[in-house]
Amino acid sequence: SPRIRKAFLLEQPSQVLAMATLRLQKRLSATVLKCGKNKVWLDPNETNEIANANSRQNIRKLIKDGLIIRKPVKVHSRARVRKNAEARRKGRHMGPGKRKGTANARMPTKIIWIRRMRVLRNLLRKYREAKKIDKHLYHELYLKSKGNGFKNKRVLMEFIHKRKAEKARTKLLSDQAEARRTKVKEARKRREERIASKKQEMLKSFAKEEETKK
Repeated sequence: SPRIRKAFLLEQPSQVLAMATLRLQKRLSATVLKCGKNKVWLDPNETNEIANANSRQNIRKLIKDGLIIRKPVKVHSRARVRKNAEARRKGRHMGPGKRKGTANARMPTKIIWIRRMRVLRNLLRKYREAKKIDKHLYHELYLKSKGNGFKNKRVLMEFIHKRKAEKARTKLLSDQAEARRTKVKEARKRREERIASKKQEMLKSFAKEEETKK
């Protein structure tokens, strides 16, 4: 009640006076130390000396003497946060009861699509720069990727390897066919040459026989 409070103030006049007068010192100390008033610590055993300091210069002297100190920063530990984040990476605390939004709100399908496209396009660009695929195959696969033709990077790589193997096989087959054609052509040519040489020999022999008959 107000009556009890008044009696308490009358019993301790010196302490109240000291507390009232140290308000200025606390404000000046806060400006000198460049912190808030709650961060300033005033030595309770030296209240009279502190109360006499009424300028920033006097306050600086008291700070130097250690009568006024800036309190240390309170520890705001992130250990629990890190522990919780580690658990969430494992999938803990992520069940149905912890979810607030829809699946699309939590992880938009558009973001997933953008990430997939970037992965596929980066792979295609690297392969093209490394001369693993030519510009025609690059363009074809680029459009296939855009048309949702590949689920992930692995599927695209498998498709490229399969396409390259097919191309190599068709090239090998075409080369073999070309070699066979060349071989047959040369054989035919040699046969024709043989036949022509035999014909000439026969003609020469007939000519000689006719000359001998004459």
